[in-house]
Amino acid sequence: MTLTSALALYTTMIILALLPGPGVVVVVARALDSGFRQGLATAMGILSGDFIFIALAIFGLAALAEVMGSFFVIVKYAGAAYLIYLGFQLITSSSNNNTPSEAPKPTNYSANYLVGLATSVSNPKVTLFYLSFFPAFLDLENISATDIALLYTIATFSVGLVMAGYAYVAAKTKSSFAASSKTQYLKLGSGALLIGGGVFVALRS
Repeated sequence: MTLTSALALYTTMIILALLPGPGVVVVVARALDSGFRQGLATAMGILSGDFIFIALAIFGLAALAEVMGSFFVIVKYAGAAYLIYLGFQLITSSSNNNTPSEAPKPTNYSANYLVGLATSVSNPKVTLFYLSFFPAFLDLENISATDIALLYTIATFSVGLVMAGYAYVAAKTKSSFAASSKTQYLKLGSGALLIGGGVFVALRS
């Protein structure tokens, strides 16, 4: 891979990661609900999904991705259902909670990671990019180990950093509301965002 191709790929991946989509919605919602670390766990799940598609593109497994289409559909709906469940749970607890200072229930990092992974592998934008546009940036027929390492590095420092940035900003927003009477509204907004993210993921074709 040439330096020009690497920079073009890096720039493209940053732009795509910055665009509002199901991944951004889910990361922001989880960070607003449970803090930066939970949002980061979701972001790492999304990055792992990108890693899977990079491997599929590198090893010419586009046909396998087609065969696994039904599996990806199941993953998509399972992830969407979980997001909607989390949203309703947050809204319900917010409506019934008269003590805003009460400590939140512990959240499972692995669950948030899997939500991010499900969101990524079921996102048609990710599938289209890695299996269709991705080969335009390099010759997959003559790829070297150095190229493979560079691809994963580019993905980490584009998709990974952007998603982590979204999680950080959302978590800072949450902390600024922590001592405010508007905390209840933030919880309601986070719940609505989670439900919206779940519906968005489910309806994406």
